[in-house]
Amino acid sequence: MALRKLEEVLVTGKRVFIRADLNVPIRDGKITDTTRIDEALPAVKWVIANGGHPIVASHLGRPKGRRAPALTLRPVAEYLADVLHVKVSLADDCVGERTLAQSRTLGPHEVLLLENLRFHAGEEANDPRFARELAALADVYVNDALMRREVENLSPLLGAPLRPFVVVLGGAKVADKIGLVRHLVDRIDALLVGGAMAYTFLRAQGVEVGDSLVAEDEIDLAQETLDAASKRALAVLLPNDHVAVQEIAPEAQSRITSPGVPAGWKGVDIGPATIRRFADKIVHAKTIFWNGPLGIFETKPFDRGTVAIATEIARSGAFSVVGGGDSAAAVAQSGHAEEISHISTGGGAALEFLEGRTLPGLAALEPES
Repeated sequence: MALRKLEEVLVTGKRVFIRADLNVPIRDGKITDTTRIDEALPAVKWVIANGGHPIVASHLGRPKGRRAPALTLRPVAEYLADVLHVKVSLADDCVGERTLAQSRTLGPHEVLLLENLRFHAGEEANDPRFARELAALADVYVNDALMRREVENLSPLLGAPLRPFVVVLGGAKVADKIGLVRHLVDRIDALLVGGAMAYTFLRAQGVEVGDSLVAEDEIDLAQETLDAASKRALAVLLPNDHVAVQEIAPEAQSRITSPGVPAGWKGVDIGPATIRRFADKIVHAKTIFWNGPLGIFETKPFDRGTVAIATEIARSGAFSVVGGGDSAAAVAQSGHAEEISHISTGGGAALEFLEGRTLPGLAALEPES
């Protein structure tokens, strides 16, 4: 995919709308992982250095089209001001007359951060009217949420990846990842499934999963995926042992169960045997894509399986792409982030790219023929 590059555009004196991915974890008003913001900094700095006026936009969380004070981008604005050493103003809204006026009065070495785009339902609905209101704020549009580096590192997965190609998927929802599996199924040699979504797959196979989280409405979808994989001789590895608890709490007493999870217990992490089985596939891989935690990563000690797999991927020597906030955090926690070929910050857009979808924001950046 050929894209027009930021460096090819004259930005001096122009208002530059930068669509970034600043969807970072925030607890008690404090940012706990700044990776996505740090990835967006080079574009903002380049615009400032070349005499442009950056107007930065992003979503945060899922406020479902309504203002939610807990999902304000104010902590992000404060962090940007600290690291950029310039004035960063947070607009009260992302559109409207007041925001438009702020965009027109930006001075040199000033940044305007728009308030959470998803306070408006039009952001996820791709509403043309909402898009026009955003477009009115600036002269130049930069899509930094799925950057050139993202495209360059994700594209090999869609072409002819070095084999064996191993995909590791975690998280809760089968539906969130099924499009990716369908699109890549002919290129994948092994699919390793963990996290809560694994229990939906196991239930589809008739394995007892106790009180583990299961997406009941996705069991048929999981079975369809397993059937499609079987037809293509794709190896699908599901957990065959589990760290299980009766209540989810850091001090909760846990036990290793196999092959499923007994009644009254919940699976919260992959077990040691599963870690070894997954590691055996990873160590022989030449290409790896990983998205989604393999346990309740945010609650220690149920992050152990996720961190162990992060370490195995980093040490594998394969071309490795890691996506998703928890996966990226696990790699950082493992101390091997520099050994990962690419840590994707594209979020859901990166998954859609790997599903083969046409992304309007990228299509708009392709040179006109």
